Amino acid sequence: MIVAAGVRVYIAVDPVDMRKAINGLSMLVSEEFDLDPLGGHLFVFSNRRRSVVKVLYWDVNGYCLWQKRLEKHRFRWPESRSQVLELDARALGWLLNGLEVEQRQAHVRLSYSAAC
Repeated sequence: MIVAAGVRVYIAVDPVDMRKAINGLSMLVSEEFDLDPLGGHLFVFSNRRRSVVKVLYWDVNGYCLWQKRLEKHRFRWPESRSQVLELDARALGWLLNGLEVEQRQAHVRLSYSAAC
């Protein structure tokens, strides 16, 4: 899944009823997570077994709902005390490819300030 620059990724930590479609998931985003489902950001949900992922987002003039179902394995879902976890596009890619969102072996982001 390609994520445009500036788009935030929010992941629901707790399992969600996968019978929910666009209306139910968008209400969950606005009421439970207190986020704007029309903001163009990605909202990621999974079922209890962690075999299905749904991604909800608003695109110009309507909602889009993307789904991936695994036939054999499980997604390595992050754990957190909060209801919603913010990820970057790289971590979402890892999650969708079966990796953990926090790679212990990955290079850490460096930032430098200009020395005058």
